Amino acid sequence: MDPMPTTDETIEATRQWLERAVIGLNLCPFAKAVHKKSQVRFVVSDAEQPLPLHDELVRELKFLRDTDPEMVDTTLLIHPRVLGDFMDFNDFLEIADDTVAELSLDGQIQVASFHPDFQFEGTAPDDITNYTNRSPFPTLHLLREASIDRAVAAFPDAASIFEANMATLDALGHDGWRALFPKP
Repeated sequence: MDPMPTTDETIEATRQWLERAVIGLNLCPFAKAVHKKSQVRFVVSDAEQPLPLHDELVRELKFLRDTDPEMVDTTLLIHPRVLGDFMDFNDFLEIADDTVAELSLDGQIQVASFHPDFQFEGTAPDDITNYTNRSPFPTLHLLREASIDRAVAAFPDAASIFEANMATLDALGHDGWRALFPKP
């Protein structure tokens, strides 16, 4: 079993994934601007169980709610020690969405999901298209809906992003994906 990465290693791996895959492959055309303006908050959780992770999720949702978007527009809550099993992670997403509602943040903040074993329903585990949502560690992406609205206004054909991502990854293939993240 590999040793658990340090906080700095976890953030660096996530930053590389953001820069090389999400931005580099243009999987999310909205990510580049907030990253360039240093408005992405990277938070690494030490939680080893879902309940402490939930507590951190609540804190981060409140932090994002109470923080000027010019300072922090989006948060990546990375949790390498909990919800490593994709099905457990997927189940937790319902809790995350319920938490957004309980904090009266519906319409303000939403949670997007990224996981090393992400799998879309109806796809095989090794289907390359799953990699659009594969990150180095389980990650809850907390994003402001106002930012999404602005981005969609600037990118009028936002519905085509999903299809473009599938085509990009089909062309890239597994070898191309691995080449984005060479081992030292």
